[in-house]
Amino acid sequence: MQVKPFLKPGQHGAIHFLLDGRVHEVTDVAPTTTILNYLRETLQRTGSKEGCAEGDCGACTVVLAEVPGKSGAPQQVRFRAVNSCIQFLPTLDGKALYTVESLARLSSADLHPAQQAMVDCHASQCGFCTPGFVMSLFALYRHNASPTRAQVEDALSGNLCRCTGYRPIISAAQKMHDYGPDLLDEPDLLRQLEQLRPNGALELPAAKDLPENAAERYFAPHSMTELTQLLLRHPQATILAGGTDVGLWVTKQHRTLPMIIYLGGVAELDYIKTTREYIEIGAATSLTDAFAALAEHYPELFEIMRRFASPPIRNAGTLCGNIANGSPIGDSMPALISLDAELALRRGEWTRTLPLDEFYLGYRETALQPSEFVQAVRVPRRPGAGRHFRSFKVAKRYDQDISAVCGAYCVRLEQDEVVEARICYGGMAAVPQRARRCEAALHGQPWNETTLATAIAALAEDYQPLTDMRATDSYRRCVAGNLLQRFYLETTGVEASIWAS
Repeated sequence: MQVKPFLKPGQHGAIHFLLDGRVHEVTDVAPTTTILNYLRETLQRTGSKEGCAEGDCGACTVVLAEVPGKSGAPQQVRFRAVNSCIQFLPTLDGKALYTVESLARLSSADLHPAQQAMVDCHASQCGFCTPGFVMSLFALYRHNASPTRAQVEDALSGNLCRCTGYRPIISAAQKMHDYGPDLLDEPDLLRQLEQLRPNGALELPAAKDLPENAAERYFAPHSMTELTQLLLRHPQATILAGGTDVGLWVTKQHRTLPMIIYLGGVAELDYIKTTREYIEIGAATSLTDAFAALAEHYPELFEIMRRFASPPIRNAGTLCGNIANGSPIGDSMPALISLDAELALRRGEWTRTLPLDEFYLGYRETALQPSEFVQAVRVPRRPGAGRHFRSFKVAKRYDQDISAVCGAYCVRLEQDEVVEARICYGGMAAVPQRARRCEAALHGQPWNETTLATAIAALAEDYQPLTDMRATDSYRRCVAGNLLQRFYLETTGVEASIWAS
């Protein structure tokens, strides 16, 4: 059976992006072709390397430049590092791509300041990871003229060096601005990107060289109406947002995705709205932007936000995508559930709301109906006096690692009595799950060590964790109780007095 395209006026069937200042057009390509494979195999740009093919090592890092938001509003170019090994090529449409080969063209010298600093600081050893480090430094160079040590370490947390060369790389990051500005003309780039901005939806029919039974179609709608109609017509389609999980379906599981519907072209879904009651975050809003908005109201989320994967993953991934993914160890969900977040679920013209703690039905199973998608998540605003909130993560590595246990705690006290408690853990069950018995043990009780001990004991009845490659069941039980104790110590000030003494 031949799959016919359903292009309409204003739609286009070719990928257009900027590369080295020129518009690059791509047609007849499998929609799940990764940016990395296209660079290496088609363009022969072999500077970007494949180390892990899952966005973990950073050897494939490239930088994307785009103009976020709707046309007509005051705009500026946004530069962000992403992992090219799990980003599908069609998501480049309307953007500018920078690879390590691009950088020499941006300097009056032989090398870009980020590259020259790496050379002068002797920051490259075997060299395999170096292009990825350079591109992360280039992204940092574009938006931070004087990064602190902590900001440098965060920017590089998605890049792994197996030669233990971090000290000179950090030195290079702190020195690169000493070489002066590069030649990148941002006003001109802004003009080019505005001209390149798609005026309609993108559809890619199946590539000619694919077997008929492996046909892959890609559609990037440009409006909410187009999106909802497509989902009604194709309820089994794979919804693509950031691709930080879907990309692994292709690179690791070698799955065929017959129909992909990409949310990134729908400007109506890329938004953050703050009202008196809540912070609402749209389905196409990146984790980077979502976490920044939440941090304004909940600075206690810093640990989770800082340790959630890495900047390239947070730049590509979305908060709503992390929620819809349904992973039992997704680090954002325990915090959002403990804060009593709710979801706006959309199907056609109909929208319903659902508390996040009712969204997960089982392992990788959610309450989404056919053709329905997570349109937004709504997080209540900063709670009033007497309410305490924290979220903690325990993993084998500090940076770029999946949790063994992630705990989140929101407790409201009145005269040192617990009047409300919402406690949630990830990594302890098949889904992110509230500790109902623990909450009941706290409710109406004084906030003291006796109550704490009873609540920790109740956790044993709330969860029956598994033993896997990240932790044993007994370790998870112990850590869950210890994190609750840490929350107690922080909220009572005991921890501060211990350190002061």
